[in-house]
Amino acid sequence: ETHAVQGELAAYGAQPQWFGLGDLDLGTHIARSQWLGQGLSLSEVTARLCARWGLPDRGIRLLPMTDSPVETHVVIDGDGDAPARAIHFQEWWVRHRAALPASAIIAVGAQTSTPAPGVLDAIAAADLVLLPPSNPVVSIGTVLQVPGVREALAVKTVVGVSPIIGGSPVRGMADACLDAIGVETSTQAVGRHYGARSSGGLLDGWLVDTSDAGATVPGVRVRAVPLLMSDLHATAAMARAALELAGA
Repeated sequence: ETHAVQGELAAYGAQPQWFGLGDLDLGTHIARSQWLGQGLSLSEVTARLCARWGLPDRGIRLLPMTDSPVETHVVIDGDGDAPARAIHFQEWWVRHRAALPASAIIAVGAQTSTPAPGVLDAIAAADLVLLPPSNPVVSIGTVLQVPGVREALAVKTVVGVSPIIGGSPVRGMADACLDAIGVETSTQAVGRHYGARSSGGLLDGWLVDTSDAGATVPGVRVRAVPLLMSDLHATAAMARAALELAGA
């Protein structure tokens, strides 16, 4: 990747300079913004991006959670005489590296959104659903706030893969997000945050790393396997273990 455009913007003093993208990323975002400005839905734009990268030829169908506008905002704790305030998630995440103490994370617009075309059909047609080891608050948690998604999952077999290994996020700053919603940074706490489907939660199975083999989630079958995706073989083994746990 190169950063010629970002460097030129910085030379002009264009703001904000804390949010930098590579040239290939910018090409994608410019095309996406143009298409959205022309009136295409996010689903239609996503289909064009997928075609550009050959995903359909690999049997991969990628859907956005919704075509409705949804923005993630973070409520920052007050400091001295300064009151609490809300800032955009990207400012908190990128500019401040999630170092500002937060008391809430809000997906603005999620509650009035609708699932994108094909989302509920895809869930209904699935033999099982795997929740990947993504951020449980601002990634998976946001998708689950779209009306109808959680209800669609309630009748499926769902296995989650823990994003926490040995008390730390695999990558990123998921621990700061978990702190904001009052959940401990541990594989057991995240599994209990999702909850068992049998008691109104999501999970039938919870895949954890071998370092967290003692984790328990009431009503959920927990299995420990190596979770670090260090190479293709390790990643395939992890995915196979998730499918085996779903079958059990």
